Formats: sequence, structure tokens, C-alpha cells
Amino acid sequence: MDGEEREETWNDFHELVNMTPAVLEKWLESDDSRDAGQHQDGGESTGHASGRRIVTILRARKGDLTDDDYRHMRKVVGYVRRHLAQRPSGDVRDTRWRYSLMNWGHDPLDG
Repeated sequence: MDGEEREETWNDFHELVNMTPAVLEKWLESDDSRDAGQHQDGGESTGHASGRRIVTILRARKGDLTDDDYRHMRKVVGYVRRHLAQRPSGDVRDTRWRYSLMNWGHDPLDG
């Protein structure tokens, strides 16, 4: 991944991930967070695992991020954009839709 792609990914990621590492980490400890998303074989959901990785990326220095980190950041950007486009009608405060997005670092009520 070249420097221009990394910069675009960095900007998109930081535009869409609107939860701080501390807030995201606290959210990931909640039952609502653990229950949201797709679980394979009864294990951790994809979004929950992604959230833990996002916390690590947010706490890392930009220069320490790897191509694999940037690939994950692109995955996060794609997920958040797709799910924002599928916003359900009505109050989304206590919905699995919101909880799933929050596992990916984006709280739709905070922006």
C-alpha cells in the first residue's frame, strides 16, 4: 500500500471511527456489545473482535501501523459506510443496528 492510499485510509478511518479508545473499550465490556453482530460457533462476534483491534490501532502511533492494520482500517470504513446506509427508521438508541456499529467504533448518535 503506497503512502497516498495509507493517507486516504487514515483520514476515512478517523472520520468514521468516532469513539475514543477508552469509550470503545468500555463499550466492548458490555453485554449489549457481546450480544451484537454475527457469532461463529458461539464465539466472539466479528464486530467485537474488530472493536478490540480498533482500540489497538487508535492507540498506536501512525508510523507504527502496518499494511495489515491499514487493511483492517479499510474494512472498518467499508463496514461503517454500508451499515450507515441501512439505517432503520425510528429511534435507533437501543437497537442491534447501533450496537453493531459501535462494535466497529462508530456511534451513530454521536455525530
